[in-house]
Amino acid sequence: VQLQASGGGLVQAGGSLTLSCTASGRTFGTYAMGWFRQAPGQEREFVTGISWNGRSTYYADSVKGRFTISRDSSKNTVYLQMNSLKPEDTAIYFCAATITNRAGVSSDYHSWGQGTLVTVSS
Repeated sequence: VQLQASGGGLVQAGGSLTLSCTASGRTFGTYAMGWFRQAPGQEREFVTGISWNGRSTYYADSVKGRFTISRDSSKNTVYLQMNSLKPEDTAIYFCAATITNRAGVSSDYHSWGQGTLVTVSS
């Protein structure tokens, strides 16, 4: 599966932003999907994941209650709604896919899109 992320940009602290990731191919519905991020000088970290049918979601503690992941299989797209953004959310955000459906297991993700930059100003 090939992934294309979009929607990054500059936003003020407290603001909102929605990222999108569109997958190619007809097998989107068989993949669990996730979002990761990498801040400057830091390792890539798991942000959130959603199961293939959308029934199960997982979040890093740092984003719980602020970020929401969702998917629309009719559009082969997974979304990341980010609210109450903080400067520490500044990072390159990557979408990823795993065929294992273990959406909460970061090491399972094997297909990656290019990143989209999110900058949160204070």
